[in-house]
Amino acid sequence: MKVKDVMNPNVVTCAPDDAIRDVAQLLKQENISGLPVADEGKVVGIVSEGDILKLLQVPEHGGLWLPSPFEVIEVPIRELINWEDTKRMLDDIGSKPVEEIMKKHVYTVSPEDSIQEASTIITKHKINRLPVVDEDEQLVGIITRGDIIRGLGKL
Repeated sequence: MKVKDVMNPNVVTCAPDDAIRDVAQLLKQENISGLPVADEGKVVGIVSEGDILKLLQVPEHGGLWLPSPFEVIEVPIRELINWEDTKRMLDDIGSKPVEEIMKKHVYTVSPEDSIQEASTIITKHKINRLPVVDEDEQLVGIITRGDIIRGLGKL
């Protein structure tokens, strides 16, 4: 069985300069966990929910901190300022282009490749989806783990 037999030819994509917040909304609307980033039909990256969620990670501060009596008054004010900084940071992140967080090294397959080849790439590199490109490197589909499983069920 070949990739073209199980791939989805209706690929949801975004452009490198699309805002991260717009791409996050697109993932939600389409109920997908990732998508190729394409420029004039060529895959230039791939972005997933995980890439977006990494933006929300807050660095851990080691050690236990106990406030002094003077700091007890200062802490709520400091926390309010930190919250405002955090909200501002999240607003800034959402307006940045997706090319800043996308994975630039993208594994792809051809429609003529076997689903075994696609499965090997997916499992070896621990990825969930593979863009399918033709001989001119133009995006023609996408194949996911689920597509491969469904394809195997048809054998």
